[in-house]
Amino acid sequence: MSSKRGLLPLFALLLSGCGDKPGTGWTGYVEGEPVYVAPAVAGRLTTLSVRAGEAVKAGQPLFELDATPELAADAEAEARVRSAQAQARDADKGRRPAEVAVTQYQLDQARAAERLAGLELARQQQLLAQGFVAPARVDEAATALAQARARVAELQAALAVAGLPAREDARGAARALAEAAQSSRAQTAWRVEQKRQSAPMAARVQDVFLRPGEWVPAGQPVLALLPPTHRKARFYVPQSAVGGLQLDAPVQLHCDGCGAAIAARISFIAAGPEYTPPVIYSNQQRDKLVFLIEARPVKPEDAERLHPGQPLDVTR
Repeated sequence: MSSKRGLLPLFALLLSGCGDKPGTGWTGYVEGEPVYVAPAVAGRLTTLSVRAGEAVKAGQPLFELDATPELAADAEAEARVRSAQAQARDADKGRRPAEVAVTQYQLDQARAAERLAGLELARQQQLLAQGFVAPARVDEAATALAQARARVAELQAALAVAGLPAREDARGAARALAEAAQSSRAQTAWRVEQKRQSAPMAARVQDVFLRPGEWVPAGQPVLALLPPTHRKARFYVPQSAVGGLQLDAPVQLHCDGCGAAIAARISFIAAGPEYTPPVIYSNQQRDKLVFLIEARPVKPEDAERLHPGQPLDVTR
């Protein structure tokens, strides 16, 4: 009996050593989802307003590219806008007053010539009746009167046309040119705007890839931001425990130097298993079939205490 009593403490110790620790706690690490800030157009980097590790606010300037070509193009586009708008306004107007006055003077002269031709016709008809001229002279006078009247009608029509705007097709074409020039300037203004990038959200500058003086291709990230909401915990649980987890379930994150436990909620549960990745250094979990779980901190200020790559212990 005494030998059996001596084995009980040893047996209890062995049972405690064989307990499934991952059932209440698992090992993981912190992962960040950076936001890469890149210009939509190419250019030379002239100003870098932040540095790696710096906290930035939403709307804070980050960097600026050389916009000299775009500013020159904008000045050209502005001149084309003014020219097209002037053409459109001109198409809506009649002829200038001085030009209308010239036509009016010509009409006055034509009317005077018409009166004179009428008097000459009457005189020739009277002479024909007295037998002093041939009928051909009357015909010549009648023709001259008809020409004078036609000239008067021509100038009256010209005077009426002088007050009219351009034809509708020409006016529409002028307005279309003005709108096209305005759109071209809007595109140039957008390109200038793309040369100045600001923080889309409050975050911390995780990394800076380029320096002032370097050429930045379109779409090439200049820096990476890491918002608090983009930090998450990735950990692995055995298949025996994954059935007890569900989305939005609360967990606690523990890490060295983080202080109090960080409250988080499960945001992702893998559909299939995998073998424990080599980044998890745990004798208890090594070479086991596990499921990937992700959890995000409940409070953004708590997420600031997590750093990508940092080892974690996760408990329920």
